[in-house]
Amino acid sequence: MELAWIRTFVTVAEHQNFRKAADVLYISQPSVSVHIKQLEKEVGVKLLERTNKKVLLTEEGRRYLHTARRLLFIYQEGLEELHSFTQGYRSKFSIAISPLIADTLLPSVLRQYLKSHKEIEFSVVILDSLEIEQVVMDEEVDIGISRVPTFNPKLQCQTIYEDDVILVAPHDGSQMNKGLNERTLFNQYHLLTHNHPIYWDDLIKQLKLQFPQLKTMKVSQTHITKRFIEEELGISFIPRSAVRTELLNGTLIEVPCPSIDLPKTRTYAITKHRHTFEQEFLAFLLEHQYT
Repeated sequence: MELAWIRTFVTVAEHQNFRKAADVLYISQPSVSVHIKQLEKEVGVKLLERTNKKVLLTEEGRRYLHTARRLLFIYQEGLEELHSFTQGYRSKFSIAISPLIADTLLPSVLRQYLKSHKEIEFSVVILDSLEIEQVVMDEEVDIGISRVPTFNPKLQCQTIYEDDVILVAPHDGSQMNKGLNERTLFNQYHLLTHNHPIYWDDLIKQLKLQFPQLKTMKVSQTHITKRFIEEELGISFIPRSAVRTELLNGTLIEVPCPSIDLPKTRTYAITKHRHTFEQEFLAFLLEHQYT
């Protein structure tokens, strides 16, 4: 059985059209017909039915499509493993992280880790924190680094970092000379909210009690929130680690907020298994975070 026949069958099934399949595969339409006939001869059943407008799967074709896709996946997976081996990699390791962690915690740690683990092929998937639990559960990644804990009894969750949440405002020399306070800022700016999945709802309730005229604007991504603050579109409560660079550079400033009980935020490692690689990476992460 030729792999090309299987690939042609899957492509025809997906597009329901011989001509479109030929275009996708960069072969002639007669070649598509030959591939399908050869495959049907090999498996001993009719897989496709032609109509005036499109090609439909037979009942047998629908059943075989799943197997055909698996065969193509296994073939591609084998090629990738072979290419990794020829590049000097001996192991694969994958993690899923939220955008905020990708921008703060991971780069420095990963740089140090790869220096001493050159035999490992690393892959990183950027996902919303609320999606990370599922990809760990489905074993699509080895570890999830998330801002949201999991309570799934089939998964393990470990706190790897705790962070202060601070009030951040745009840098303004004249305002700094006068001395900023939270009441002045809340009267002047919109509060940019919901850039973190955990603490905002409770924090807004607390703020509304003390500052009933507070104006809010939802901005779901932390890096966009920081950009908006720099452009003086608002202020926000952000984990300190997320604005470490901006505070050092002076593009943003921290404003004391004594009237509010500010939350803390945590970063979690979520795993389904604690094999050697997972244990070693977590130990390294705990030892080298923010170094």
